[in-house]
Amino acid sequence: MAGESKNLAVLLRKKGDLEVVEVEKPSPGENEVLLAIDSVGICGTDVHFWTHGEIGDFIVKAPMILGHESSGVVAALGKGVSTLKVGDRVAIEPSVPCRKCDYCKGGRYNLCPDIVCGSTPPVHGSLANYYCHAADFCYKLPDHVSFEEGALLEPLSVGVHACRRSGVTLGSKLLVCGAGPIGLVSLLTAKAMGAAQVIITDIDQGRLDVGKQIGADFTVLADSEDGREMAKKIESTLGCMPDISIECSGVPSSIQTGIYATRSGGVFALVGLGPSDVTLPIVNAAVREVDIIGILRYANCFPTALAMIASGKVDVKPLVTHRFTLAKSLDAFETARTGAGGAIKVMIKVADK
Repeated sequence: MAGESKNLAVLLRKKGDLEVVEVEKPSPGENEVLLAIDSVGICGTDVHFWTHGEIGDFIVKAPMILGHESSGVVAALGKGVSTLKVGDRVAIEPSVPCRKCDYCKGGRYNLCPDIVCGSTPPVHGSLANYYCHAADFCYKLPDHVSFEEGALLEPLSVGVHACRRSGVTLGSKLLVCGAGPIGLVSLLTAKAMGAAQVIITDIDQGRLDVGKQIGADFTVLADSEDGREMAKKIESTLGCMPDISIECSGVPSSIQTGIYATRSGGVFALVGLGPSDVTLPIVNAAVREVDIIGILRYANCFPTALAMIASGKVDVKPLVTHRFTLAKSLDAFETARTGAGGAIKVMIKVADK
């Protein structure tokens, strides 16, 4: 097992200052497990904290271990843990709520005001040899589901939540704006949930090609920042206006495109996060009764995401384009930042074997 004698971690000391260092090996508290991490995917938020030092109100003020798309093996049990045993292979849901507030009791624990989110200042993430986590937010992986697939449950759960909240169902016609990892998992989820047709946009033809390979019915190159012009192009390509649009880039022009493109009475879901303030064609949305909804991570979606992968309904393996060892994590982050070599999902293999 990796890191038997030491605990290496990818530590963000401050904006732009990232390094692999040895940190203290943690011990599991009550109802926690100690995990020997195997695989960690790099998320765009990890890259953003590295390059900008902040996302909205979350500011890196002290050194923080990055990483929250993770899987590993249970190495030790804390007091009170009965649902897992040493040796279990698990995926980690990185955000742990209070379990007591009205939001938690109502099933929308992602809105819990006291939720603790890994790799979000000031909370350490899981890009390390060893990491402790709440046992009830670890999910056992079937033998045929790989550690990489386990790590990808986290972004896939975002797609599940986005599609659930926006009402994707049998026969839906869907627009996905942005063919990055979240856009692509939203595409995969929508098709698995019965969407009849999915059209996806991006500024990068290579990513559109991947979208086509994994199930998109149509692709449109976002070669204009004019939202109305792009909406007309989408309608012409799809043959109609989509029932639902899921925006995954956070780019203002793409948000505007999504609203203009959505059919009257349809749903527009905001998944991607960009500038704090964006100019929207709000009157256009209002007079056409386009419902604009927000998406914050996920709630009760990991079991569904795991079932989708385990059953073969969804194949996330093509999303992993680059792999690095823990020692090469700085190269991994640079690849994720630049998108070099057509990078989509960059995976770090933490375990030695």
